Amino acid sequence: MKIFRILALVVSCFVAVQARAGEKPVPPAATEELKVLIERQRALLAEAAKKNTRAEMEDLRAPFQELMFNYDDYLKKYPDVAAGYVSYALLLNQPVVDQRKLAAAMLLQANEIDPGLPLVKNQLGNYLAEEGRPLDALNYYLAAVKLAPEEPLYHYQIGTLLTEARADFLKSGAWTRATLDQSMQDAFEQATALAPGNVAYAYRYGESFYDLERPEWSAALVFWRALEGKVSSELEKETVRLHQANVLIHESKFAEAREVLATVKAAPLQGQKQKLVAQLPEETTK
Repeated sequence: MKIFRILALVVSCFVAVQARAGEKPVPPAATEELKVLIERQRALLAEAAKKNTRAEMEDLRAPFQELMFNYDDYLKKYPDVAAGYVSYALLLNQPVVDQRKLAAAMLLQANEIDPGLPLVKNQLGNYLAEEGRPLDALNYYLAAVKLAPEEPLYHYQIGTLLTEARADFLKSGAWTRATLDQSMQDAFEQATALAPGNVAYAYRYGESFYDLERPEWSAALVFWRALEGKVSSELEKETVRLHQANVLIHESKFAEAREVLATVKAAPLQGQKQKLVAQLPEETTK
């Protein structure tokens, strides 16, 4: 999820809090003041994204430092507003600021104030995953899904974690490869179903067929052929065909793979195409 969408979700924390019966309402002034900080944060991050060198970034050091001071003042003024800690944590976690431990402390404080915010659970999961604690990270991701089962990102995070930290989960003894594979693929499938227009989620679900202990090549081919009809641009269609060709090669259907690869003409895809061509037996390339 891009940082700008996350920042938008921070504002929704106010709505989530006030929608729950019995929760202490957030003062209107706190909402408005945080919106101002978030807009400044959004603008500064957008400006930082345009910079190409460390020297250019120096021009933004002072504005970022000032924003951090403003967040400190805000939290002193509104110490019980969880969304303030979340927004500040997102700033601290950016590479241009790079204060991840302090960011995690802010998230833990937000979680203590309001344990019902899925965004906070997700961000804590991210931190723990980056710290090499995947089993702890999974607990937070699962908590995020429980609170917001319709948010595709949280399912996607689970699938990614189970894939990248597979060895850790298997070593724990609490998982078998079969249950791990099933949970991983279910998570990617759910993310895709909840965000049918998100091509990145769809690609990752398609690739999950390869990640299984026994790759399901036939099912993968069915998926990629169906996806070709759903994507709009020619570049996306050709990218999908590269996946089709990859599957066909693994199924030893070399003639079909060659036919599919012949339709991939986009310049940005030629490197990937040639890698697949190199896997074809010599007689199929004549």
